[in-house]
Amino acid sequence: MRLSQALPAGLLAVSLSACGGRAADNTLIRESFDSGDTYSRSVPGAPAQACEAARRTLLSQGYAIARADTAAVEGNKNFQPREDEHEQLVLRISCAPRGEQSLVFVSAVQDRYALKKSPTSASVGVGALGSVSLPFGSNDDSLVKVASSTVQDAGFYRRFFDRLQQYLPVVPATPVEPTPPAPPAAAPAPAHEPGPAPAAATPVPAH
Repeated sequence: MRLSQALPAGLLAVSLSACGGRAADNTLIRESFDSGDTYSRSVPGAPAQACEAARRTLLSQGYAIARADTAAVEGNKNFQPREDEHEQLVLRISCAPRGEQSLVFVSAVQDRYALKKSPTSASVGVGALGSVSLPFGSNDDSLVKVASSTVQDAGFYRRFFDRLQQYLPVVPATPVEPTPPAPPAAAPAPAHEPGPAPAAATPVPAH
């Protein structure tokens, strides 16, 4: 009898999982698509107004704008934590209509670069000993990307949206029409007062 037929289904699944390594701990399984609003927020105004507010938000924090239109904004900012390391933060914002409001999506990617040395060697003649290769510096040093990850810090995005609110257009409050006053009540008609009684007729004497 084969081993796979003798083992129960549960044990066989565990065995296959162990053979495949930590399959349950990969990135796709950890991506939950939860219902949080970390990367998006509804704001008042049209999408063009929301994206303009996003552009101003990035400019106020020193970002270089790579793209800006009525539907999307992209900006980047450079950092150099150490002499031989370089970091770049790229923010991409999309604005979409949502009824009378706009839905703003934002995603930040952090790229890390390291300086790659490219030494060259030069041959120096030393007579009968032949040539010896000596290393010399080169101008061919370059930055090589060594890591790239999406920023998932909820506090980072919350601060972005808080700043965004300051650049959104102020929506004027709808004026409330005053209620017209009620018409005054009609005054009651005055009671009819009887006039003076007519004078009695004077009798005419007979002749």
